[in-house]
Amino acid sequence: MTSARSWGFRIAGLVFLVDQLTKWLVTGPLGVDRIGAVKPLIGIFDLRFVPNVGVSLGLLPADSSWMRWALVLLTGAIAVGVAIWMRREENPRDKAALALVLGGALGNILDRIRFGYVVDFADLHFGEWRPFLVFNVADAAITIGVVILLIRALFVREGKPATAAPVEKPNA
Repeated sequence: MTSARSWGFRIAGLVFLVDQLTKWLVTGPLGVDRIGAVKPLIGIFDLRFVPNVGVSLGLLPADSSWMRWALVLLTGAIAVGVAIWMRREENPRDKAALALVLGGALGNILDRIRFGYVVDFADLHFGEWRPFLVFNVADAAITIGVVILLIRALFVREGKPATAAPVEKPNA
């Protein structure tokens, strides 16, 4: 793989490492490592340990060993699909967005393999109102990557602008 084609995988690797490092810092040295553990940082942001056994928004809870491994396989298959798409993608913006998705997916897959759940800890709130569920770096990277892909797919047209075909004049 040439370096021009592998930079997306390096970004994905960086996202994966940052995700795992932050989870280690929060649950290790900072001690936010059990249900109910909270460490306020600033008025609108706390570190709060939440073991997420489901996928996005807590959907598809993997509350049995069978469901846990099925979820690992499903998310692993999606990650493989994203990696193949990223390798083939020519557009650098789309490749960067896919790298965010891939790195985040790999971070959450590793958690699910190691612990049986994904470690969520970032709690953004305004008083009692929480615009998001408790999340982690991987979740943020996946969300940002998907939003970029959606915006680009829906609103960005690249290449030459379409030109109307010449109108033929009828013979009179």
